[in-house]
Amino acid sequence: MNVCGQHFSPAVLDRIQETVRAEPSIPRLDLSRRVCEWMNWVSPNGRMKEMSCRKALGKLNAAGVIDLPKQNKVYAFAHKAVNSIDPDIPEIQCSLGDLGEVRVEPVSSRYAKDSKLWFALLERYHYLRNGNLCGAQIRYLVKSSCGCLGVLAFSSASWSLKERDDYIKWNEGARRAHLDRVICNSRFLILPTVKVANLASHVLSLALSRVAQDWEERYHIRPVLVETFVDPSWSGASYRAANFVHVGESAGRRDGVKKMVFVHPLCPDWREVLCDEPEMRMPRPEAPRHWAEEEFGAVRLYDNRLKERLYMIAQDFYSSPEANIPEACGSQARIIGAYRFFQNPKINMDTVLTPHTEAAIERIKQHRVVLCPQDTTILNYATHTMTEGLGPTCHKENKAIGLILHDTLAFTETGTPLGVIDAQVWARDPEDKGKKYKRNKLPIEQKESIKWLKSFRKVAEIQKRCPETLLVSMGDRESDIYELFLEATAGAGPALLIRADKARKRKVDQQEYLWEFMSKKDVAGILKIHIPHSGSRASRDAWLDVRFAKVALRPPQGHSQPIQIWAVHVLERVWQREREINDDPIEWMLYTTVPVETFADAQKRVEWYSGRWGIEVFHRTLKSGCRIKDRQLEAADRLETCLGMDMVVAWRVYYLTMLGRETPDMPCTVFFKEIEWKALCCFVNRTPIAPQEPPTIGLAVRMIAKKGGHMSRKGDGFPGTQTIWRGLVKLYIATEMYAIFTKQSYHPMHAGP
Repeated sequence: MNVCGQHFSPAVLDRIQETVRAEPSIPRLDLSRRVCEWMNWVSPNGRMKEMSCRKALGKLNAAGVIDLPKQNKVYAFAHKAVNSIDPDIPEIQCSLGDLGEVRVEPVSSRYAKDSKLWFALLERYHYLRNGNLCGAQIRYLVKSSCGCLGVLAFSSASWSLKERDDYIKWNEGARRAHLDRVICNSRFLILPTVKVANLASHVLSLALSRVAQDWEERYHIRPVLVETFVDPSWSGASYRAANFVHVGESAGRRDGVKKMVFVHPLCPDWREVLCDEPEMRMPRPEAPRHWAEEEFGAVRLYDNRLKERLYMIAQDFYSSPEANIPEACGSQARIIGAYRFFQNPKINMDTVLTPHTEAAIERIKQHRVVLCPQDTTILNYATHTMTEGLGPTCHKENKAIGLILHDTLAFTETGTPLGVIDAQVWARDPEDKGKKYKRNKLPIEQKESIKWLKSFRKVAEIQKRCPETLLVSMGDRESDIYELFLEATAGAGPALLIRADKARKRKVDQQEYLWEFMSKKDVAGILKIHIPHSGSRASRDAWLDVRFAKVALRPPQGHSQPIQIWAVHVLERVWQREREINDDPIEWMLYTTVPVETFADAQKRVEWYSGRWGIEVFHRTLKSGCRIKDRQLEAADRLETCLGMDMVVAWRVYYLTMLGRETPDMPCTVFFKEIEWKALCCFVNRTPIAPQEPPTIGLAVRMIAKKGGHMSRKGDGFPGTQTIWRGLVKLYIATEMYAIFTKQSYHPMHAGP
């Protein structure tokens, strides 16, 4: 659980509760110090953040996560009375030049004489009095040879301020990471008896010239931006003269009065410093309540209400995949909540997919080899004429509009999907339609082809986190790009396996065309593979002649570095009777960075590439099962967020389908809760009495497939994802009825482990 910017794990929460039970009278100050030690919760200067910890403990106690004893005493941190102090106040009226040297001196300690003077002057002359400052703070006195002229104070910045955050261009992660680099000019006073033109702006300039260094010496972190608030009864002329920028008005929540908000940078690169979002991974739940929390538990949303909404929408979509949003969500409140979730500016496709990718990485680490095919698919939204931000998807004569999706999935060698590890989605610019001829003149960074490099780089990042696993990035003929070869052979990243495009007419060092060069090689062996059906093409077994060699591909014009790579050529053997049925035999040329030194190696590379069809199955599931083209939202960015949710749901159905094939003997409890598998057995067997032992996952999948329309005859083969999906819809309806009849509490939100 995340509170006050810290993650309280179940172990820490249990330790806190055990400490309270053992020492029921322990002061919260002592408890907070212990918790800070356990969690290493310290500020940059090495001091424990006791106050933040006490605030977090209070929130956890209020939420019922921990049970703290009631506080018998409430301590008020008040300053000593200052009304008895009679400061010597100068009366000055002159020009700034005649005033002499003006100094801004820090107050060294709260026990110092200057500290009492500081409080006394504020209490007497400032409209906010000498109220406590928040968090870290530095106080200053303004002095000259004539005496004390005024006071200043800088303290911790506001936690969240829309106008300031918009001006900085902060997102939530960057704000939380760098908020301590922003400070607030929380008090500023020039004594009313001191009437010197331009003195206020001069004092502000002096203070700004030293506050960054003073703050760093005290707190070991250097601020780069100052904020301040000005009451509307004042003009803020002094701040404007000191080059502060007016960025808007506050909400006025504290006292009902909206204040003018001003900011001032302390260094030239302040925005780069503040907007540099660090790579931060949220901890995954140690004991997830349901599958949605297991997949999305590491989402970078700091509002627990948004997290719960995400879990609920995911389960609603999973329970009713073919329904539109209102039908899937059911109640009016949940429908409104879903639409508000998708229009929330803090949430996008990456927000939804990143935690799922983190969960997929944990699954990837459990395998020796993981295949990562990437592919592009077109999402047509022809009926969404009111949706803003869509673009053309086809050639000039076709008026279809929609989005382009390029994604990468992780698969085991046996075809079980482990998750979506990258997704890029965009709308084409209508102005670029019909300008295909310009592509050859553009660098790859300005072409859609950059999608292949971006996905490869994402796989490379995951490869660093999975050193014991070989990741193989795969692509079809469209990925036959020199820049991709160059990047794949430059370092120790993931392996590359792609299918060559014959039209590119690659040459080897001997100036011979690669396809001619490979056709002269002796056949290393014969391989049999299964070709699944695609559209009107029936599935079949194909026998392939296999040739392989290590080659050096000549670079295209404008490049000088040849590419050292292994090539595997396979050509289908077509007999006369089959030639009448299929006159388009399979012929592949595969490029790979993985060594191919034997026929067994070549056979393995072909088997790997055959697994690329898994991503096409996923796309078909996404389009037909989720019916994403029927999602009605007002803007393309909202469709993208919804698409991220649908992709995880489609993966989960695909995952269940393959579990039934690859690990049929596992108990079905790895995927279903007890109430679900009991409801399934009663539903299929038409009996009110559920079995005592759960069925295997293989049997459970077949039972679900039967309800989805699968005949389960001897020659029917394994059920597909769409059949499983239809069966799951009926299962969750049956489970709700089973819960009613057995007087149990059940909601799909809590479905699945």
